[in-house]
Amino acid sequence: MSSDVTSATPVTRLSVLDRSRTRQGEEPARALRDTVALAREAERLGYHRFWVSEHHGVPGVAGSAPTVLAAAVAAATTRIRVGTGGVMLPNHQPMVVAEQFGVLAALFPGRIDMGLGRSVGFTDGVRRALGREKGAADDFGAQLSELLGYFDGSQQVHRGVHARPAEGLQVPAFVLATGTGADLAAEAGLPLVIAPARGEGRMLEAIDRYRARFRPSAQAAEPYVVVSGTVAVAETAERARELLVPEAWAGAYSRTHGEFPPLAPVAEIRALAMSERERSAYEQSLKGHIAGTPEQAAAELAALVERSGADEFLVTTSTYDRTALLDSYRLLAEAVGQA
Repeated sequence: MSSDVTSATPVTRLSVLDRSRTRQGEEPARALRDTVALAREAERLGYHRFWVSEHHGVPGVAGSAPTVLAAAVAAATTRIRVGTGGVMLPNHQPMVVAEQFGVLAALFPGRIDMGLGRSVGFTDGVRRALGREKGAADDFGAQLSELLGYFDGSQQVHRGVHARPAEGLQVPAFVLATGTGADLAAEAGLPLVIAPARGEGRMLEAIDRYRARFRPSAQAAEPYVVVSGTVAVAETAERARELLVPEAWAGAYSRTHGEFPPLAPVAEIRALAMSERERSAYEQSLKGHIAGTPEQAAAELAALVERSGADEFLVTTSTYDRTALLDSYRLLAEAVGQA
């Protein structure tokens, strides 16, 4: 299989990852329709890719079936690459994943990406419902090898079994780095998608390790790094930081209550009487993001790209105000000369 990321290029590419975040008082269907609408806008603005995610049993996220949603996005757009960020491979049988992406690639040739993660269901109940154990992620390397084998016809697990229409189709695969994900991406010779979730220092170490251990493959001749992160842009720095509040509170609530809620309005969150533990988690959730005016955001993004040597930046931004969210993506694209 060949890929559109076979060599490193200067970071002029910006892409979008949308998690179909639900909003307080609204049905999940609205979030899915918003995702499709955002994809159309991202295409108009010149973003390179539009990816959707996989979450199960999460009140604040409607995106539970990424390949189904990717089909809707691809059907509603014409040029932008469409994919997943990602399909959590331990939750599924590799042959089924190959068949799903084979159908997508057959319907939308040359536009489909296969982003793959190694996380399993968030709770014991979700894992039981999916028929998976917590340790399923330990088999990610073997699952990845089997999956890729269904596309190139070399799979060794079930000889004589073919995943149609996947076999022979070219679907670029990416590995989302969690834990040992960077090492697995290097060993498989696949592009790496990584975020500074545990601090930029650890991310940079993982990227260096990935580049040092990378083995060229049919998918990619050289290392290719996609850094993912939140970027909030508005006409003022204060307004941009305000866009971070709904997602920051959702993250803080998840860590302190064990449930990731729908996005709430900024005014409602600021009026909360947070406990000391909630306040600490909330303030921590506000850190580590790029937020500011178009000029400030573009400069911060350029600096992060310089430090990481990233080939591409995957923007994943959520906020309660839909208009402000669309404006943020527009201002960012304009600031880096992409729109």
